[in-house]
Parts: sequence; C-alpha cells; structure tokens
Amino acid sequence: MAQQKQAWSVLFILFICPALSGCMGTDNLLDLGEDHGIPGSLTLACLDGSKYTSMIVEIDYHPGYEPESSTTDLLKQRLESVCDKPNGIQILLTESQLPGDGSWSAQDVRDAGWELKSHDPLDGSTLYWQMILPAGTYDDDSVLGVAVDASTVAIFGDSVQEARGFLNRPSAEKVENSVVIHEFGHLLGLVNTVYTSPADHEDSDHPNHSNNEESVMYWAIESRTIGNFFDNEIPTEFDQDDLNDLTGLASGAIEAENQLWRP
Repeated sequence: MAQQKQAWSVLFILFICPALSGCMGTDNLLDLGEDHGIPGSLTLACLDGSKYTSMIVEIDYHPGYEPESSTTDLLKQRLESVCDKPNGIQILLTESQLPGDGSWSAQDVRDAGWELKSHDPLDGSTLYWQMILPAGTYDDDSVLGVAVDASTVAIFGDSVQEARGFLNRPSAEKVENSVVIHEFGHLLGLVNTVYTSPADHEDSDHPNHSNNEESVMYWAIESRTIGNFFDNEIPTEFDQDDLNDLTGLASGAIEAENQLWRP
C-alpha cells in the first residue's frame, strides 16, 4: 500500500458538522504524502467503468455496532444506481476491534480506517471504499457521521441511537439508513465538493449540502437533531439535482476537480 499512498495529495478535509453549521473542516491539514485525498477525489473512479470495473465497500464495525441489513442493502442499491461498475459492487462486513470508545476526531477516524483497509482504494481494476462503525462519538457529539478523505467514512452508532425521534419516529434504523447514504454522497462529491453544479441547490448556510429537504444530501441529515426535522420518513435518495450533477460529472459536461484518477 505504501507506493500508492505517496500519490495522495493534501488539499483540505471535509467533515460533517452540526445542524446549524454545515461546513468544510480544516482542522487536520496534513503534509504532502500523508493525506489520502478529500471526499470526492475518487468521484470519477466510481462514476466511470473503463478502468475500475468493480467496487468493494469494506465495512468494519466494533462488536455490537454492526449496521442494519437494510442499511447495507440500501447502500449497495444507491451506489449501483450511479456508479458504473460492470463487474459489480460488493459489501464486505468485518467485525473489528476498533480502538477506544470515547471521543473521535477526524484524524482518529482516518488513522483507524487506514489501519484496517485491506487494499489501497485503487487496486488493480477494483475501487475500494470503506466505512467504520466505532463505539463512542465524534468529538462534536451532535455529529452522526463523517467523511474524512477520498475513501473513508465513519458512522457513530451511539449518536445514531440518540437521534431517534419521539416514540421511535423516526427509528434509529431509519436514521442510520439516511446518514450512511448521506456520507457516501460526500464521497461521490456531493454537493459542490469537487465541482460546481449548474443548478442552484447548495445550501448557502451549510456548504456542500443540499437546500432540498427531500434530498438525502439535505444538511439536517447529518445532525443528532434529525428527529426534530423529520417525523418518520427520512430521505434516503439523491434528488434530481444530485443525480443530474453525477450524470454531468460522468459525461464530462461538469468538470471534476481534485481527482486522484481520471479516465
């Protein structure tokens, strides 16, 4: 893995922020050669099937934090609907003893993720993305999930459980479903992370998030207060503007920036 790691350049780190402050995080800028890209740096590797013909999503979860089967099924469906992978997309679940059960920083997530990765994100003809589900919470405990580089996200199950709505509406399972798709949406570059959309659908108060509450990229999805915004049905789908952006990126009609691979 060491050789490919040298190719990853530093720009900035996106992390998921509290409901009233959606933002780009710059708390952990790294030196050249030590970073692993930014969320969206592997967008074209996912959307294009000419080089990377298959995709594997590695999910490492702390004992007791295995994601719901509905979540992994939904993730596979959403990725299959937008990523060109003629040889398919697989979800690989592994119970892993993740370090600590306290507060996690973006760098903690990044370090744990790369320690557990079985392959470099770009390996042969396969694209590898990863999700970890640790015990504990993010260092801002209102955060449910975080995207820390081009291939790594984390979901904080304890915070997801606490985000359940009144009378379990929405349920923790529904919250998890939505938050997971939201984080992988950031790995796909949504919204305006590595491109500029021709549509005006980015929330000006919450950068890199949708202003449409029917999109899974809506800014409130990321926060523990999600139960205050949605009764029972939480969006789990990219809206038409999101899909149009991904189609434009795939075709080249929308220019993709900061890419670690181009067709």
